[in-house]
Formats: sequence, C-alpha cells, structure tokens
Amino acid sequence: MTPLLKFAHGIDWVNDKIGRVTIWLVLVASVISAGNAFSRYGFNLSSNAMLEVQWYLFSAVFLLCSGYTFLRNEHVRIDLVSNRLSAKSRNWVDIVGIVLFLLPVCYMIVTMSWPSFVESYVNDEQSSNAGGLVRWPVRILIPIGFTLLGLQALSELIKRVAFVTGQGPDPLLKGGHGEAHHDEEVSQ
Repeated sequence: MTPLLKFAHGIDWVNDKIGRVTIWLVLVASVISAGNAFSRYGFNLSSNAMLEVQWYLFSAVFLLCSGYTFLRNEHVRIDLVSNRLSAKSRNWVDIVGIVLFLLPVCYMIVTMSWPSFVESYVNDEQSSNAGGLVRWPVRILIPIGFTLLGLQALSELIKRVAFVTGQGPDPLLKGGHGEAHHDEEVSQ
C-alpha cells in the first residue's frame, strides 16, 4: 500500500499546484469583465474576443480546479445523509461512487472530447463571432480537466481503501465536509 500512497501523494501535489495557480484566473476574469463593462458602457466599445477570454478563463477555472476541489474535499455532498454514517461507511460510499461513477465518467469524457480538440486544432477552428478567438485552447481544457479529476479520483480511491483497511488516516477529515463532521465528533 505504501507505493500506492506515494503515487496518490504525487497526484495530490500536482492537483494542489495546478489548483493554486488556476485560482488566480478568477481575478484575471473579474478584471477583464470589469474592463469589458467599463468600455461598453463608458465608451460604447465592445470586443467579442475579450468576452470570449472571460468564458475561456471561467472554463479553465472550472475544469482545471475540479481535481483540486476533490483533493480538498470541497465538492458537493448530501451532508444530510453522509453525516449520519460512520467514517468507514462514508469512505465505502465514496469508494463505490469513485469506481462505479466518477472514474468511468472521466474516462468517457476524456476519450470523447479528445477527437473534438484534435479536429478543432487541425482545422484551426475559429469562433463564429466577429473578432472571436480560436477554439482549440478551450477545447483542450476538457480532456485536461477530466484527466486531472480522474487522477485525483484514483488518489482518493487509494486513500479511502487505505483507511478502510486500517493502513491510513481518514481522508474525509480534511476539507469542508470532514472538518464539520470531525468537530461534531470531538464535541460529543
């Protein structure tokens, strides 16, 4: 299990670094958005390219930070149900969800989105908007983002299996969900 946990730690490191850098794109998108609004309403000037940059940046944040969000245990959960389960049961639910749903969906989206990226790149696909941008940079975000999410799913699967077999700490004790539940257990 130790080599697998080291592999998981490596994936965690990659997603942590990518997430921490990508988060700054929110600020960049906000500044561009404010600039677009200012130029449109202040000077009656508009740029389709700048609007599309905003969309591209939002896409980058959403897709590239999905693995980071999973790493930090900040993804959406049904807390009403999961808070009633034991730590071991919550980890088993995650194991089943990762194996049966998350990993297959990541694989499917990566394999289905890659040809779309290649076609867009080869054909130098352009936006249909006047002055719009090339499309391949945003299309590559889909397979990259879901690859990062799939890798993080593997990491989380390894850590959860280690926990339920008694070979590692509870990975759900980090992030929003685990901290709230852990605080409840400590106070009782």
